[in-house]
Amino acid sequence: MIDALRKAWAVRVAQGEQTVPDVRAASPPNYRCLPVVDASKPCVAGCTACIDVCPSAAITAAPVRFDLGKCTMCGECVAACPVGKLSFTNDYRVASTTREGLVTGEGKALEPVKVAERLRALFGRSLRLRQVSAGGCNGCELELNALSNVNFDLQRYGIEWVASPRHADGLVLSGPITKHMAPALQLCWDAMPEPKFVVAVGACAISGGVFATSDQLDRSFLDRFGPVLYVPGCPPHPLSIASGLLDLLGRPS
Repeated sequence: MIDALRKAWAVRVAQGEQTVPDVRAASPPNYRCLPVVDASKPCVAGCTACIDVCPSAAITAAPVRFDLGKCTMCGECVAACPVGKLSFTNDYRVASTTREGLVTGEGKALEPVKVAERLRALFGRSLRLRQVSAGGCNGCELELNALSNVNFDLQRYGIEWVASPRHADGLVLSGPITKHMAPALQLCWDAMPEPKFVVAVGACAISGGVFATSDQLDRSFLDRFGPVLYVPGCPPHPLSIASGLLDLLGRPS
């Protein structure tokens, strides 16, 4: 027994502190998230290299801007740009409370999350979320699940996942919403008690992502029930999701 305790303690010391102490001040290495456009480097006349390689039509030119609601953050545009105008940083605080707020680039900064005073009053101390994967690849779902592990520990803020929509305050949507999943998504929403809200996580949920032009999608749910928070990424980092939720609720770290 003593040997087992010694081994467990040695592992604990070797691992160090695993929990991220402040989900708004972390710096995940090698994570590609917020795109940056260097306005000091003019585009080559007539060049559309970045637009041509973008798999989700997330880039526009003159001025060069990114729609993070579509962007998969693949980095192909950086490699294609002949003048080195584009780059990505590891800044994961990219959520927004409006769809338009996700557009950033030359002449336009990303719009930060605005505190939802009504939601803060209702759920600021205790929030229960039900996640629905509406045809996703499981990338976003894995990152959402990671919010419950020891690293990100979302429960310390009073935010937890629930198995039943009847116990949920908010619906966290991932995936592009396929025709097969649209009825299930609506059933989950109908089962949730009022007041309730929607959070869209990932490029697929926000815009359809790389599947936006597919005729197998039915995204009418979002026309009826607009999200109060958009968390872009493909998939988003757990820190993006956690900081976005806390900002929405006006919660300190």
